[in-house]
Formats: sequence, structure tokens, C-alpha cells
Amino acid sequence: MKMIHRGAEAVLYRSKWQGLESLVKKRVKKGYRIKELDVKLRKERTKKEASLLSDARRIGVLTPKVFSISDFIIEMEMIEGEKLKDVLNDLPEKYEIIERVGEIVGKLHSSGIIHGDITTSNMILRGDDIYLIDFGLGFHSRSVEDRAVDIHLFHRALESTHFKYLNQLWKSFLRGYRKTCEDYEEVISRVNIIRKRGRYA
Repeated sequence: MKMIHRGAEAVLYRSKWQGLESLVKKRVKKGYRIKELDVKLRKERTKKEASLLSDARRIGVLTPKVFSISDFIIEMEMIEGEKLKDVLNDLPEKYEIIERVGEIVGKLHSSGIIHGDITTSNMILRGDDIYLIDFGLGFHSRSVEDRAVDIHLFHRALESTHFKYLNQLWKSFLRGYRKTCEDYEEVISRVNIIRKRGRYA
């Protein structure tokens, strides 16, 4: 295996699974946590992430296929492509792509899946396909607040990385989200409340 990234929560390796290119995600120990608690949390989060990846695929959202899972390790399909964060600003079809991202997030939310870290860093563009990756902070919820926080964080990500095109990208995202989110008005109303909270905090 070849290490390709070391993050705060996990180390990523490039590997092979039955002759296929794979990505191995191994959750790392946290020395500041009690050992028993650390083991419990890493096991739970590994299992939950694998479950969310599979649940998202079942509703038609493109995610890496999960090949195998053990206590702290998920081995999954390696998605070859470009991070949307790195290419979006230069793409002539940027607004159409972000509208499709809105549709994807609406599908997740209507199925009770919260990604937890929706950013263009966690989206891979492969040809015409958009893959959603890294569900490490995700969970199941149908709460309007949880969905609104998910979207608010995406707005913040657009603001920091794609500021030049922010207004139109945001409109495009909402147009897509409206198509697939069953509680669109309620969720977006809550997003606006959350944004005001941040502004006046």
C-alpha cells in the first residue's frame, strides 16, 4: 500500500482489491482519548461511514463502492478524477454542475442522510459524473436543522473557495436542491436563520 494522504482522523492509502484500484481509509488512534473509548468511537465511525456510502449509492448518488470493512478500515473503490474544488472556477459549465450538486444534496436529505462536510473538496468530477466522497462526519437525520446546517456549511465553502462566482453558484445550487428536496422551503428558511445567527453572534 502507498500512503497518499494523512488527515486528522484517518490515513489514506492507495492499494489493490481483487485486481481493482482501491482506496484504503484507516482511522487513526487518538492518544488523548481513553483507549476503550477511542476503540469504540473509531469502530462506530468506520461502520457508520461505510453504511452511509452504501445508503447513498442505493438512492442513486454516486459514491465509491465499499469493497470491505474491518474495525477501523474501509477499503473502497478508487475514484479517478479531479476534485471539484480545483477545477470548478475554470469550467464554463460551472453553474450547471453546481445545480446538479444541489440535486444530489436534495436526494441525500430527502432520504435522511446528512453528509456533514459538503464542500467541493469532497466531490470528484469524473467525466460528466459527480462523485460524493468522505462521509466521515455524516449521520442519519430528517431534522430540518441538521439539513440546514449541512447546506449552510456548503455556502461557507463556496464563499471561501469560489467567492468570485458565489451569488450565481448559490442560486444554481438552490435551483437543483429545490428539484429533489421534499421540504425545500422549510429547510432554506432555516438556512437563512442560521446565517443571521452567525452574522450577529
